[in-house]
Amino acid sequence: MTRNAPPIGVAQAWEFRAAERSLLGWCLLCIAVGFLMLWGSSAAGPGRIEWRDLLPLGLYTLSLLIMHGLFVVSNFRGDQLLVIAVAFLSGFGMLMQYRMGYYDNQKTISINILLFPFGLLFMTGLALSLMRGRYRTLAQSHWIWVWPVVSLGLLILLLAFGQRFRGGVYTVGFFTPTELLKVSIVLFVAGFVDRNANPLSDWGRGMPWPPWRALLPLAGFWLVLAVLLVIQRDLGLFIILSFTLLTMLFVGTRRYGYLLIGGFGGIGLAGVLHWIAPHGEHRITAWLDPFQDPTGGSWQILQGLSGMYAGGLWGEGFGRGNPEYTPIAQSDFIYSVIGEELGFAGCFIVVLFFLILFDRGFSASARARCHYGQLVSLGLITILAAQSFLNLGGVTKLVPLTGIPLPFVSHGGSSLLTGFVALGVLLAISDGTAPSSERKATARSVRGYRRSNRP
Repeated sequence: MTRNAPPIGVAQAWEFRAAERSLLGWCLLCIAVGFLMLWGSSAAGPGRIEWRDLLPLGLYTLSLLIMHGLFVVSNFRGDQLLVIAVAFLSGFGMLMQYRMGYYDNQKTISINILLFPFGLLFMTGLALSLMRGRYRTLAQSHWIWVWPVVSLGLLILLLAFGQRFRGGVYTVGFFTPTELLKVSIVLFVAGFVDRNANPLSDWGRGMPWPPWRALLPLAGFWLVLAVLLVIQRDLGLFIILSFTLLTMLFVGTRRYGYLLIGGFGGIGLAGVLHWIAPHGEHRITAWLDPFQDPTGGSWQILQGLSGMYAGGLWGEGFGRGNPEYTPIAQSDFIYSVIGEELGFAGCFIVVLFFLILFDRGFSASARARCHYGQLVSLGLITILAAQSFLNLGGVTKLVPLTGIPLPFVSHGGSSLLTGFVALGVLLAISDGTAPSSERKATARSVRGYRRSNRP
């Protein structure tokens, strides 16, 4: 979907993004058909469509037109399939939230109706502001330690002034500012690994040994982060961030030892958390044997599985299921609603678009113009992939529940905003994918450092 020769004028840019324009049209058609299915179902009731019901689809259509137009006018050369994947998933998420009654407000227009269209436009603006390599300004020396300070500051403020609800900590309006850690910590780790690639790659002579002196600042920050997240009881976020850290360290240094140490450390940490966090033990028990407490801690899992089983291959029909029987169906268990009403076929389509998103994200990382861009894009797409796996795995009982929402589909303004921020940065990095001499020079520097330090 990308070409080596960049377009020059608006006419050439219009032709360059012709495939994107065509596929966006198909995305819009699919979402419009979904709305028609809902309006014709018993959930909406035939003949009861009002102008407020047309507003979500109209705003979504307008956001796609503005997004595509800005890409053309700006000569944006970012990955087009990445745009298509996020456009479809966000449109489908808006459709599912409409189905769950998230926009219902008889007297006024709900502000929630703006989340998905505004998110797409915000993603577009961020991508255009950071394109042509401008994202590398985020790696300047005065930014490196700003990101961890912001991350820890958000956690401390949330613990000090937030309120607990169903095991989590939230601010006013159930906003979760710690979702932004998924971006700020990736920016910090990418900058740290990029600047310290040589010493982090030096595992000593003879018996390989981690470079503790080089790792000390990062390890200290991670220890404080772990303590704050455990106090907040957000184990799912800590798992995602830790997995992303190990992935970025491995790719940035090409040292398998980080994965090995991370694996053993994860096993040890799981044992400690199992001992000091009783709610984690309850979730594992519900995962292993949900029928042990079918009307208590396992009620959500069993109801979600029951709904998906009832959906079968083609589903019971969009708007004709009973998601009200599953607790928090609009957020953590939105995938079970998809399975119940659209069946295995609907679940397959959603998973397919997530796979396209991840494939294009990892491809953009592999072809990034610089080492820092490679690490940032890798970290961001790893965050989204891990979050999606934990949500889908928890709903289908593949892994224990973590309370992680499904990106771009589940209800949750903070999670949705973070996803659009991540995609905006990722699209900016994908703008112009030819490898540059800067990235090759970084790789040669790391290899030369290793050779010079061999015994």
